[in-house]
Amino acid sequence: MATAGGAQTYKLKYGHRGQNKPCVNLDNNQVYVTSQNHGYCINPDSLGDTEFDLWFSNVDDKTVEGVKHKNKKCIAVQFHPEASPGPYDCKFVFDELKNIMEGGKAGKT
Repeated sequence: MATAGGAQTYKLKYGHRGQNKPCVNLDNNQVYVTSQNHGYCINPDSLGDTEFDLWFSNVDDKTVEGVKHKNKKCIAVQFHPEASPGPYDCKFVFDELKNIMEGGKAGKT
């Protein structure tokens, strides 16, 4: 989604794989334990020329783990919010998407 919106991605030297990856929600500075399985990340410097805001960041290496569109009903994360199997910390991401689809604004859940 971010690439389609003009952001650049890059290959990680070591992919994010596992069930114990801490990510911080930059809206409220709360840290969540996530389950991940990806080998590429969004270049955060490339977000400035897009309509996306940084939403989640990886606590360990500061990579982008989630973005929100500034004007459209679009959110994306690089972890598994359903957390099956794994931690259940980020199930609220589905509530966020539901809120946006029902006409709310991102970041209001």
